[in-house]
Amino acid sequence: MSAQTSPDLADPTTATATTAPASPLRRFFSSSAGRNLGLVVALLIIVIVGAVTAPGTFTTFDNALVILRQASIIGVISIGMTFVIISGGIDLSVGAVTALASVAASLAVVQDLADSIHWTLMILIALLIGLGAGLINGVVVAYGRVAAFMATLAMLVGARGVAEILADNRTLVISDRDFVRALNVDILGVDILIWIFALVAVAGWLLLNRTTFGRRTVAIGGNREAARLAGIKVKRHTMWLYALSGLTAGIAAVMILGRTTAGTSTHGTLWELDAIAAVVVGGTLLIGGRGTITGTVFGVLIFATLSNVFVQNNLSSSVQAVAKGVIIVIAVLLQQRFAARDTRSS
Repeated sequence: MSAQTSPDLADPTTATATTAPASPLRRFFSSSAGRNLGLVVALLIIVIVGAVTAPGTFTTFDNALVILRQASIIGVISIGMTFVIISGGIDLSVGAVTALASVAASLAVVQDLADSIHWTLMILIALLIGLGAGLINGVVVAYGRVAAFMATLAMLVGARGVAEILADNRTLVISDRDFVRALNVDILGVDILIWIFALVAVAGWLLLNRTTFGRRTVAIGGNREAARLAGIKVKRHTMWLYALSGLTAGIAAVMILGRTTAGTSTHGTLWELDAIAAVVVGGTLLIGGRGTITGTVFGVLIFATLSNVFVQNNLSSSVQAVAKGVIIVIAVLLQQRFAARDTRSS
């Protein structure tokens, strides 16, 4: 049966009501700039609470660096996750892939190969493991037509299991001192892990906002079929999106190795949930089609700052988890409200 125009849509009165222009203030708060302003306000409120409740320790430069350092690894993973969620997908495997990459990389320098290979090869191994796992996810989701939730959940279980087998339930301490020193240097007084997060965020922003790859990602998330009809190779593009998410998990593995100097199968536990939470709080729609790297960065900083405030006030991790849950629920409710408003205005 062919589609017919609804009488309601042909009604001039109804048409006028649905296309009535929104006020400038409403348009501003519906824009990316408006939503990012809301995130800035939320972050400032948390900072003020921290400054009032822990004035002697929270408002110091060193503590600010601690917050940024804690945010850096989850931040890198969240950048990759942002692309996947904007396309309408989800990646539950990033934490386990991080663990697998850290174990595989550290395994190379705790065995007999330690004296015969350069530590940069360890970084390459971690990146390739992350990229490879992401590619497997992408192939299964795009070409196997398996739901992203199930495909990446299977990778989560499988990658964690392989990491446990490789590590033999041990903590693999890195013996290469050059690697440890390289990942623990300060540049202009700022930890290198923070610089890595900043570089990945800038690269992600450019990729999403200044390239065809980014525009196609948004188009696929907005309407997959329309994107296919427009000539976008949706399956291939989707595969590379999951590969990108896996690559950021590999980068995170290198960062956690630099911080802890050890690879273990327990690295990255529940990091996928932290990354998804940061992306959602940052304004990226779970249904896809809209999102920003800037919002994700603010989402990561909000959770990192909130955690620091809780630690400064000696509050339990349980209370912190409850607070995070409340924030996520509020963010999702706001998303639904904005999405409904956008639908009405369009």
